[in-house]
Amino acid sequence: MGLTKIDTYSSLTLHKAAIFKALGHPARITILEYISKQTTCICGEIVAELPLSQASISRHLSELKAVGLIKGTITGTSVCYCLNLETLPLIIQFINQLHLPTPQTCCP
Repeated sequence: MGLTKIDTYSSLTLHKAAIFKALGHPARITILEYISKQTTCICGEIVAELPLSQASISRHLSELKAVGLIKGTITGTSVCYCLNLETLPLIIQFINQLHLPTPQTCCP
């Protein structure tokens, strides 16, 4: 099997791919859903709310932050997280630009 030629894709396309790859894990979806329901940035309380270890949550938060889906600010000895509202429109715009087939043209 041939290797994908990553350098043939634009940096924007690669960024979108990284975002969707990060969204491909159910724990990260759950973390994003939890963060989106909060009225303020969250710090350590996410560990008490989700059925994951602190180490797992930290790893998933790092992945979400690396692709820009969340932002983190250091407060004392902890990091507080919130949604990155600058990245979310990129996902919405991508989905909205897709040309969805009509039922007549779609495969059964």
